[in-house]
Amino acid sequence: MRTFLSDSLRRTPVGREADEILRSCVHCGFCNATCPTYQVLGDERDGPRGRIYLIKEMLENNAATRETQHHLDRCLTCRACETTCPSGVQYNRLLEIGRAAAESSVKRPLTERLQREFILRTVPRPALFRQLLSLAGLFRPLLPVAVKKVVPESVSKTECWPETTRPRKVLLLEGCVQPVTAPRINLAAAKILDRLGIQAIPATGCCGALSHHLSREEKTLATVKSNIDLWWPLVEAGAEAIILTASGCAPTVGDYGRLLEWDRNYAERAQKISALSHDISAFLEREDLGQFANSANGDQRIVFHSPCTLQHGLKRAGRVETLLEGLGFNLNPVQDAHLCCGSAGSYSILQKKLSQQLLAAKIEKLEEGEPAVIATANIGCLMHLQSGTGRPVKHWIELLDQQSG
Repeated sequence: MRTFLSDSLRRTPVGREADEILRSCVHCGFCNATCPTYQVLGDERDGPRGRIYLIKEMLENNAATRETQHHLDRCLTCRACETTCPSGVQYNRLLEIGRAAAESSVKRPLTERLQREFILRTVPRPALFRQLLSLAGLFRPLLPVAVKKVVPESVSKTECWPETTRPRKVLLLEGCVQPVTAPRINLAAAKILDRLGIQAIPATGCCGALSHHLSREEKTLATVKSNIDLWWPLVEAGAEAIILTASGCAPTVGDYGRLLEWDRNYAERAQKISALSHDISAFLEREDLGQFANSANGDQRIVFHSPCTLQHGLKRAGRVETLLEGLGFNLNPVQDAHLCCGSAGSYSILQKKLSQQLLAAKIEKLEEGEPAVIATANIGCLMHLQSGTGRPVKHWIELLDQQSG
């Protein structure tokens, strides 16, 4: 694709990066075939190719519009287009650049600004988020059914993690939403790791994905630096890895090195943190899981929803399914497994109508074959899916813990 960015923009690191990504696109349109929003809306501007053109026009003319911002907002950042693209276009990075440019130029309506600010001030703060959920729990009987499904009946902490001291140690990221809404997930992970002779040490802190996706880069970088300061002493003490049970966090933590490559005080440590970070499925693949193989695992049919962050962000499509099947679990196949469920972090709140359409389509595919349980690998997907079905939705690590105990 030919570009006409100004010389002043091309002399900046961001301008050079955007220009290189734009030039790599051959506008073939293969990406639209796997784009969830294009499938629903049928609007070229709501597919990757159209959004690339919108970003190109915005950067060339140094003029963002509300309409451009609107179509960039409707992108799920699922990155299915990157998996499909034959030219290797780094669409996600270009979208970050485009959204940041639009955010700095276009003033959002007051309601949108307030909504985003509320999300950023509550969700990444587990103590406050817990209080708000407790308050919502008081009114739970009065809530609509769909909302009631995602408001837990209790937000109290589960039993303590194993306390056995092991020679091998890892950090297990607690995150922000998960320890409040589903602390059982990391408890299950800690128990599995303990049985493998590995001690899980809680690593507190929000990964920064939420503010990053909302183009609040100052807040994102502050979060990343705070996490590095918190985790680094534990890394120096011998933690061999940073394990993430929420696949939505893993791409962001894995990107710390790039986010801080310009910061001489943090660059080296950020690179190390990124190198040590692993989705739990990637970490467990390297371990001997023979003790978890159990003929009883196949007693009930389950279906696995692979989050976009796992499939397209981490490039691990099919890996959890292979791991579970190898341990004897009975998995249903999923049609159109590459399509997003509509959760996408804050997307289910900020783009509710589209999110609900994608959820309904995903639930229909997952419930084919009448599975007893829907499994997934990300807390956002888990909560979103649970709001659309009466079947239990669990993290796959919970199944491994329950079936092999």
